[in-house]
Amino acid sequence: MEVNPLDPKLIPKYTQELVIPPSFLPTVCTSSVSGAVSYNYTVTMNQFEQQILPPEFNPTTVWGYGGTIKDTSTGEEVKFQNAPGPTFEAVRGIPVNVKWVNEITAPYSLAVDPTMHWANPNNTPMTPPPGGWPPFPPGVPEAQKDVPLVPHLHGGEQASMFDGNPEAWWTAKGLKGSRYITDTFHYLNTQESTTLWYHDHALGVTRLNVVMGLAGFYILRDPANPLDYPGPLITSAKYEVPIAIQDRSFNEDGSLNFPSEGDNPTIHPYWQPEFFGDTIMVNGRVWPNMNVDMTRYRFRLLNGSNARFYNLKFSNGMQFWQIGTDGGYLNKPVPLTSLLISPGERADILVDFTEIPAGTRIILNNDANAPYPTGDAPDKDTTGQIMQFTVQHNDDMTIPPELPEKLRCEPVPKLKSPCKRRVLTLYEIAGPNGPQMVTLNGQRWADPVSELPVVGSTEEWNIVNLTMDAHPIHLHLVQFKIACRQAFDVDAYTNDWLDLNSDIGSPPWMTTPKALCPGSYITGDDQPPAANEAGWKDTVQAYPGEITRIRVRFAPQDVKTSCPGENLYLFDPSKGPGYVWHCHILDHEDNDMMRPYRVFS
Repeated sequence: MEVNPLDPKLIPKYTQELVIPPSFLPTVCTSSVSGAVSYNYTVTMNQFEQQILPPEFNPTTVWGYGGTIKDTSTGEEVKFQNAPGPTFEAVRGIPVNVKWVNEITAPYSLAVDPTMHWANPNNTPMTPPPGGWPPFPPGVPEAQKDVPLVPHLHGGEQASMFDGNPEAWWTAKGLKGSRYITDTFHYLNTQESTTLWYHDHALGVTRLNVVMGLAGFYILRDPANPLDYPGPLITSAKYEVPIAIQDRSFNEDGSLNFPSEGDNPTIHPYWQPEFFGDTIMVNGRVWPNMNVDMTRYRFRLLNGSNARFYNLKFSNGMQFWQIGTDGGYLNKPVPLTSLLISPGERADILVDFTEIPAGTRIILNNDANAPYPTGDAPDKDTTGQIMQFTVQHNDDMTIPPELPEKLRCEPVPKLKSPCKRRVLTLYEIAGPNGPQMVTLNGQRWADPVSELPVVGSTEEWNIVNLTMDAHPIHLHLVQFKIACRQAFDVDAYTNDWLDLNSDIGSPPWMTTPKALCPGSYITGDDQPPAANEAGWKDTVQAYPGEITRIRVRFAPQDVKTSCPGENLYLFDPSKGPGYVWHCHILDHEDNDMMRPYRVFS
């Protein structure tokens, strides 16, 4: 039955209250031998219906994570599932073990594109059937069934067998990817306290699985750090709120609307280069309202969108403070009036409503173009608005404490001079009607591993963006530091780089291209990272026309120094299926802007 897209301007705004995801309830286990404590969970991945749109609309079929939580009204343990999923409340130094259970037996309701390199559990041919690729629905029925899933703890410091390698997927009926090892993942939680998130990472279908709802928060706290608890920053735990911002589009029947016709249909019949929804969803509700007390709040922000950047600012122009990045606290609070956040990034901010009169309504707005930075401006009536805050009088008028001048006992370390420098390009392969593939260094996911860092070493990665868009580049396993950005002559560099590698043909290449030093193409001075980027990062915004330099140390985040060949991890990072780095625009990641890397010991 044909369904029609829902006009986002027909959706009432700020009629639903913001939902704060509950926390998973662990089974606490104590070793009878060592006395060591661990938190154990069983988490299911299911299909169900959820009221994302206001109640006058139909519920939406989603995929989400589920498990045991404590009912706040009764105190009883109950099963709960939601999209985004419940939050993991992890404690630094206490390992977490999660048995992930794939219970999704229904086929995809969004179009799987079998022409891409993907999980492909049923070995669906990549060539068109007689008569050509059918429109979706139904698409290719063999590709639509048996949903492959593998969770990834984004920002986590974990052995590669527990990292969510894209080819370590499994299905509900037991089909497995080539790099599958286990469905029980072990997270050590030895890194700094911070806001992490978990989401699906299956090869070639990550964009679909995350749009369907497979994401959630993982908050790591340090009992030795008072900033992780009420007191120094906020007066009560209820004033700390995780906020996941995602864009979606809907049909009139409440179902998700996702592109199903490729821009280059003879090459990729169902894949489009970026998905930009016309509706904004926060914590699984469209354009919610949050009633706030006249006090200071801590918001743990996540951009969980496929491709959309957000430049966030409050409608009254008020200032706020960023206190943390992807990997932990900044050295000191950074005052801001706007915040640019790309897919996959997190930002820990403080917002003070103390002096705002009760009854005031404040909109969190967005003015980032899509694609960023040169695409279309957001519609001020739809994607230009995120959520509403309504200030209310509160009986407890405890004044929040003064902001601390320093957030860390020791500043974020300066990483020593790199022992190796890499030059890595972001390159788009054009099709007749737009991009047909976006690559890292002109290579595909399946090409031989080319990044082989030595454990304990520090490297400088020069990310040379030859495309017209900004890309959020994410490295698994590590937190890194942004060194600088620098403008360069894109056209001259691109021509010379392609000419240098003309002996191996045109991209995508099946072998590692020769690197071209960007030094003689530079047209601008070094630009240091903004103050709110000067902390630990696992995802960096690489802007068009710029070289983004990052310092990457392949060692635990909390060690002061490390030497090449010295493994200071509590696991062997050279074992298992290995790690990946990729663009966190999920539509790019799926085709084929992701590369494996291996740490050598």
